[in-house]
Amino acid sequence: MALFVVRHQHDAESCPARDPFAGASLLNHLSRPNVRQHGVRIQGEAVVRGEHTVYFIVEADDEARLTAFMQPFRQAGRVDVYPASTCAGVVANGGCAAPAASGDPVSAVDPETACQQALDDGLVVHRAHPLNGETSIPALLGGVVMPNAHFYVRNHFQIPSFDTETFRLAVGGLVERPLSVSLRDLHNMPSRTLMVTLECAGNGRALFDPPVEGERWDLGAVSTAEWTGVPLKELLDRAGPTPGAREVLFRGADRGAVEGGPASIAFERSLGLDDARDADVLLAYGMNGEALPQQHGHPLRVIVPRWYAVASVKWLTDITLIDHRFTGHYQGTKYWYEWERGEGRVREPVTLQQVRALVTEPGPDQEVRAGEFAIRGVAWSGAAPIARVDVSLGGDWQAARLVGERHRHSWQWWELITRLERPGPLVLQARATDMAGRTQPAQAEWNRLGYGNNTIHRVPIRVV
Repeated sequence: MALFVVRHQHDAESCPARDPFAGASLLNHLSRPNVRQHGVRIQGEAVVRGEHTVYFIVEADDEARLTAFMQPFRQAGRVDVYPASTCAGVVANGGCAAPAASGDPVSAVDPETACQQALDDGLVVHRAHPLNGETSIPALLGGVVMPNAHFYVRNHFQIPSFDTETFRLAVGGLVERPLSVSLRDLHNMPSRTLMVTLECAGNGRALFDPPVEGERWDLGAVSTAEWTGVPLKELLDRAGPTPGAREVLFRGADRGAVEGGPASIAFERSLGLDDARDADVLLAYGMNGEALPQQHGHPLRVIVPRWYAVASVKWLTDITLIDHRFTGHYQGTKYWYEWERGEGRVREPVTLQQVRALVTEPGPDQEVRAGEFAIRGVAWSGAAPIARVDVSLGGDWQAARLVGERHRHSWQWWELITRLERPGPLVLQARATDMAGRTQPAQAEWNRLGYGNNTIHRVPIRVV
């Protein structure tokens, strides 16, 4: 249904509300049963008192039906009908003056719908289309996994939509037995369920100084879920890589234009064959015990534990084994660390997540009472499980207690119970060290594209 704003104005002398019969007649016309009969839905109404003006926000199949419904108001005065959009719709489609987004609704999710859902779910939206939103730090508090609705969303293009009944995953290239696999076929294969933390490589980009171009992520582009699916190795074994196969290329259904590139490209990433055959790499169709949600790659996505989430390609449609190094846009141009060293530039591909700890409680600038005090947070690393988390209250580092069992591929909760005696401002700091010996730096090295910022987390508070 389309959205409209309707304005009705009448002269003071002909105000229908002054006539009890006419006023009641209009109220009956606006009753829910009568509105439904006319094929419209009133979302809101408001009278500007003293100005003899009433506004309606209405959904209708078309303007003609709405015009017919408003006929009793037209008899009392003037009726103006304006095609409208929601705030999310205007932002998602490029502004108040921009035309509505065009496209096949069967192949892509409506950007307004996706954006409004993210806002309703409490995500901090950085971009409406393509939709990008991070989890608020307070929402990180609590359980081992992040509820699907609160899991951060990262997109480069529009969100595709699929008919799961006709969906097929193609496995080809340098294989002995090309495959075409349905979602039902995948559900009938041996499956695994793994707890995996995914983090956007740009998480913390907004904290780099000088500022870096790109999505201005704070610290909430990270979440953990329980993923269920088929080990990628299962399909590779069935297809049978030929001796010349070197890399496994994943192609998602999402596609669009990139700066300096062709009119449209698909989102593609690859893994070396040895990395792809890791038993923990999944083709996931489930998330936290439910079917994979649309915004997280429904019906199928790759899950590559320990790597930044760019490797976990969503809306997977094709797996191709190739004999060369893949250099597509999101692997050859983007997702590289680029550091200025001396007179030259050093480049290194973005792969494993950096070691990092976040303070989730207390929040920034929160007032806390002197005395016994709890500091809590979460830590993770792609190289190895978390070995320790140290917390500073402005002086020496104190070892926090790790909470719960260690999971190889997911974050680790921690807490420190301490005492605060002296009132005044205080800066809390949290620093993680993993079992591979990697420790967070006081300041992560600035890089041109703003990846992997794992600077020690600092949270200012006030003791009262």
